[in-house]
Amino acid sequence: MTIAPYYIPKGLMSPFLQKTIKLNKMKIKEEELKLIQEQQKTLSELINNVGVLETQKHGLLHEIGVNNQSIEEYKEVLEAEYGAININVEDGEYTVIEEDVEDNKED
Repeated sequence: MTIAPYYIPKGLMSPFLQKTIKLNKMKIKEEELKLIQEQQKTLSELINNVGVLETQKHGLLHEIGVNNQSIEEYKEVLEAEYGAININVEDGEYTVIEEDVEDNKED
């Protein structure tokens, strides 16, 4: 018996046709199904972890921006007190940045 390739609502099928369709349902082996389900679960967890990491990354990038702004603001404070300087962050020594007079000449 051949079943038509189009959808027939269950309420319109004869009991014989319903039974035939049920008998024709095929399933993969239980261990194959379990492997597929485990793979899908692992994939879902990995995708979720990527989302968590992206959220953490966004937060860290924001913190970097805030920290950089703080650094720039403090540079201005130091420049107001010491002038233009280069600071050795290891020991705190600094050297004055001297303007090169020749670079500032207009041709």
